[in-house]
Amino acid sequence: MTTIVHCNAATKTYGQDEVEVHAVQAVTVEVTKGEFVSLSGPSGSGKTTLLNLIGGLDRPTSGEITVDGSRVDQMKKADLAELRLHKIGFVFQAYNLIPVLSALENIEFIMQLQGISPDIRRKQALSILNEVGLEGLGDRRPAELSGGQQQRVAVARAIVSEPAIILADEPTANLDSATAEELLNLMESLNRNKQITFIVATHDQRVIDLTRRRIRMVDGRIDTDVTEAD
Repeated sequence: MTTIVHCNAATKTYGQDEVEVHAVQAVTVEVTKGEFVSLSGPSGSGKTTLLNLIGGLDRPTSGEITVDGSRVDQMKKADLAELRLHKIGFVFQAYNLIPVLSALENIEFIMQLQGISPDIRRKQALSILNEVGLEGLGDRRPAELSGGQQQRVAVARAIVSEPAIILADEPTANLDSATAEELLNLMESLNRNKQITFIVATHDQRVIDLTRRRIRMVDGRIDTDVTEAD
């Protein structure tokens, strides 16, 4: 199996001296291509920090982090931006859609940054819009969509260029139960059919139950790491 993420003794400490906060402590873990992994644990356990370290949104205080063969912890800002643009998709709790753009334009935005031609990116965006169940809603702006629809646009934006990995931070936190279940089924289908690797930081037991690999963090360390047999 191909290793997509490798963390070797990754540590993140905030503050100094007596006010230091050890958010992530010497975490060593590997994730292989096609896995669907949940990162759970109480608030302050380090799951979001670890997700941010993997995504290059934050740098480790010490240790090594490799994503799809590239040492994230050693990269310059410009190289990190390129890695995130081409290899990593992000799904945030707050959606982070661009309010002045339509749903279709939001999905196209990443491909525009990648330099993909207008005709190709429009075709791909329309295809993925249909795939996430939003056919006919491409012209609507985020404010004209429900929370669940906005999160589907965010997922579509993350997967449209088929990155090596998708990092999702509490993607169901602002959704009602029915909408959350629909989103989870969508993510599970994308993982199964496209072999897109998902790492999801979550408090949501429904997400944890869905994932085949469940990593629980406590006090910045991995407490348990369990993979269900297929």
